[in-house]
Amino acid sequence: MKTIALEAFQGLNILLMDKAISDLEIKLMAARAERETVMKDTIISEDLKNVELTSRRKYLMVIGINTAFSSRKRRDSVRATWMPQGEKLKQLEEERGIIIRFVIGHSSTSGGILDKAIEAEESMHGDFLRLQHVEGYLELSAKTKTYFATAVSLWDAEFYVKVDDDVHVNLATLGMTLAEHRKKPRVYIGCMKSGPGLARKGVKYHEPEYWKFGEVGNKYFRHATGQLYAISKDLATYILINQDVLHKYANEDVSLGSWFIGLDVEHVDDRRLCCGTPPDCEWKAQAGNICVASFDWKCSGICRSVERIMEVHERCGEDKNALWTANFVQTTRSSSSGKIHMRVQA
Repeated sequence: MKTIALEAFQGLNILLMDKAISDLEIKLMAARAERETVMKDTIISEDLKNVELTSRRKYLMVIGINTAFSSRKRRDSVRATWMPQGEKLKQLEEERGIIIRFVIGHSSTSGGILDKAIEAEESMHGDFLRLQHVEGYLELSAKTKTYFATAVSLWDAEFYVKVDDDVHVNLATLGMTLAEHRKKPRVYIGCMKSGPGLARKGVKYHEPEYWKFGEVGNKYFRHATGQLYAISKDLATYILINQDVLHKYANEDVSLGSWFIGLDVEHVDDRRLCCGTPPDCEWKAQAGNICVASFDWKCSGICRSVERIMEVHERCGEDKNALWTANFVQTTRSSSSGKIHMRVQA
């Protein structure tokens, strides 16, 4: 009996050692990939390249706002509503552990008028993350992959968020929502859906590789809708390490979902991340169920967002002090009401 027990104990030790070695190998691969991404990217400043990646401070979340060269008015409308500006943006990073950047690549004519316009805007606001990526609507899957790989290389956060520039966001509610899942590994959070893979050419969201999903008319696998979603650090690191071999489908939200198929990933379907614009989000706010994000499904964002996002902000926005007083360390959620409650730290 003693021999059997000893063998069992030794076997358990071997399993634990194997797992520890596997974890260390993954961390080493991630560190190498991070350094390679930073060092080869000519857009990242020399100061950032000189920072030791292992000594970076930790953040709660990095929020990348997907934007385009033609979307200056949208960016200004976001700055005027839910995105802090100037010193408040720095304070948000230092005190709340939240990084927010507009995410954009480069034009096909490097150094042209479009790039210079973004550079001028960046010098004014300091709120861009420039990617080593050529902009184009059909390149959104590539842009999404490059965004996550770049963001996890630059900032050590618990979550990485992608949101479109025509969506309204309540930052404190987003932070508390993500905090519910901070101790879970490999979490993928959003409003999960499963639409049809569109085979007919010329239609919006046409999927050239529809045949991979079976018969014509079959639906995609479950994935988060593209207006806003979040992934945990280990999934962002997975994208970083494997970016060269991750397949890109026509639609970026489908691509992201496909990268996690076959992995042990928890899909969190949270409908607070896809509320409608008023009256929907307003009624929910009045009932104490503040939305994380609001937009119009028919427009895949807020319809006429430049003109309407201020109205959405005024009618559906959280308390103006919520971002600065929320406790993101521990949260609980009431199963009966769906409300988020904060625990006060001792």
